[in-house]
Amino acid sequence: MSKGNIGVTTENIFPVIKKFLYSDHEIFLREMLSNAVDATQKMKTLVEKGEYKGELGDLTVRVAIDEKAKTITVSDRGLGMTAEEIDKYINQIAFSGVTDFLEKYKDNANAIIGHFGLGFYSSFMVSDKVEIITKSYLNDAPAQRWVCTGSPEYELEPAEREERGTDIILHIADDCKEFLDKSKISALLGKYCKFMPVPIAFGKQTDWKDGKQVETDKDNIINNVAPLWTKTPSELKDEDYKSFYRALYPMSDEPLFWIHLNVDFPFHLTGILYFPRVKSNIELQKNKIQLYCNQVFVTDEVEGIVPEFLTLLHGVIDSPDIPLNVSRSYLQSDANVKKISTYITKKVADRLKAIFKDNRKEYEEKWGSLKLFIHYGLLTQEDFFDRAKDFALFKDIDGKYFTFDEYRTLIKDSQTDKDGKLIYLYAVNAEEQYAYIDAAKRKGYSVLLFDGELEVPCVNLYERKFDSSAFARVDADVIDNLIRKADEAQTNLSGDETDNLSQVFSSQLPKIDKAEFIVEVKALGEDAMPLTITQSEYMRRMKDMSRYQTGMSFYGEMPDSYVLVVNSDHPLVKKIIEESGTATGEQLKPVLAELRGLKAREQALQQSQKDKKWSDITQEEKDEMSSTREKIKTEEDKRNEIIAAYAKDNATVRRLVNIALLQNGMLKGAALNEFLRKLVDIL
Repeated sequence: MSKGNIGVTTENIFPVIKKFLYSDHEIFLREMLSNAVDATQKMKTLVEKGEYKGELGDLTVRVAIDEKAKTITVSDRGLGMTAEEIDKYINQIAFSGVTDFLEKYKDNANAIIGHFGLGFYSSFMVSDKVEIITKSYLNDAPAQRWVCTGSPEYELEPAEREERGTDIILHIADDCKEFLDKSKISALLGKYCKFMPVPIAFGKQTDWKDGKQVETDKDNIINNVAPLWTKTPSELKDEDYKSFYRALYPMSDEPLFWIHLNVDFPFHLTGILYFPRVKSNIELQKNKIQLYCNQVFVTDEVEGIVPEFLTLLHGVIDSPDIPLNVSRSYLQSDANVKKISTYITKKVADRLKAIFKDNRKEYEEKWGSLKLFIHYGLLTQEDFFDRAKDFALFKDIDGKYFTFDEYRTLIKDSQTDKDGKLIYLYAVNAEEQYAYIDAAKRKGYSVLLFDGELEVPCVNLYERKFDSSAFARVDADVIDNLIRKADEAQTNLSGDETDNLSQVFSSQLPKIDKAEFIVEVKALGEDAMPLTITQSEYMRRMKDMSRYQTGMSFYGEMPDSYVLVVNSDHPLVKKIIEESGTATGEQLKPVLAELRGLKAREQALQQSQKDKKWSDITQEEKDEMSSTREKIKTEEDKRNEIIAAYAKDNATVRRLVNIALLQNGMLKGAALNEFLRKLVDIL
């Protein structure tokens, strides 16, 4: 028996391994199985090269738990090790046997997983003692037993073992007893090892007999050694892809379609990416792509390899060229990663373009699920727009689909305003915005339906990409102002009449939490609605963007600003103008006369002070201006009280306001109930 110290430069190497090199304790099982598979794959390579003439025999890797002995044993029938190899590859930390082997057999090596020589030492994250019992495939090499208790000291001595291969025996520490639970190990094997390229057995298969589960003599093989992505697409059918998807995601709906990746140059990459049927929540769909390295699970956090918008996809990527840190748990920045990301984006774009070209009808039917991916790509990847513009679609409120170019051609003659700008109209809810949509259609305009989660956030992008274009929600203004064909028509009302009419309707608007109203009087023609409520396009966009972009949250806290547009041309409004003038004329006459005088005085004072600095204005002048404005406010309050008293008793005014509120979903509670009761009474 020999003793010695492991070749490290510090006594603290094991705490470093335990705490920093591996992010999760459970990784130890993946590393143990990876090493066993590596040794087996090396054995196959020697046979293929003719350097080993013996029988390979059963190459199954076996995992066994002994709860009484508190051990986990991983056994393989691979190369095994000599005493010299143990000293080189186990006792000298971070000197990987795989590196030497790959250099020698780089043209014919079976998939070798390990890279850094530290995987074995992950065993000490869960063990207080580790044994290796190994026998080399070399005929004259005796079996060896290596033992270490988690310190730099080890023991190495001859052992008894008939067959080539290696047993790794982990003596599980008291604080890691959960790893002696069969269900725990079974779950970890399913997570990390279900596609390893060598059969892995964990226990025996069971059958239902005499009312209970009993073990059979058949090995319970936990992995599929030839998963779908390792096969040639030409030999696979649609059902093969769907079946594999169900195996990966048992509770998911059938995917929309898939992309089989297979590239050998300038990097190696295989895999299958699926477009799932998504609902609307982006975050819940992420982290569904599984990354493998030569069929060994690494992570499902693939943002470093897959472009952000494609993290919504599901499936598998397998590449030995993706750089990993020593624990294989986190991706590093690397030129290869950039190439792979670009390649995947191109493959996805090419696939979408081909489906759209070959079967547009089917593509349109799936657009409801596809658009989330497309819009996310447009928003998060600058160069994706140029790839997607040929297969990204607009859908109008009648359910018809258009490419960007097709839609521009459709509307360019009718929806270009007087300044030569093309106006795209859109709605977010066809039912709630029906009246505004109808007003647009009466003008012969087309309206898009942007009811997807990311369609409205794309509006700013479209305006940057489309020349001389603007997007406007149909309820952002009256239709003639959204697409202005001529200068705005002027009302025939006097200033006093306009102010009074504004106050008639303003006085009857309800107080709504986090909402502000402005009343405007406009001449819109007799056929337009008497009252219309609109909301500023700019402010609504800012509030929408505040939900997606950090630093804009203050917009979300601002009150919603609405404009109540009063159509002075409508017969009902004309009647109200006439009636209000008759009902309030005598009361308002002295108030309005006083107001005119006070405003004339205010204007004169402003004129006299306009060229003066604030410090040059006398206190007497300041006091006079303040007094004049207070008097104006007093007279305005008098006028408003007179008009409000009239409006309160005018059923037509109240009903028109309620109709406008109801049309926008803003008439609620007691006010809605009262309005409906009055309507029933009228009927």
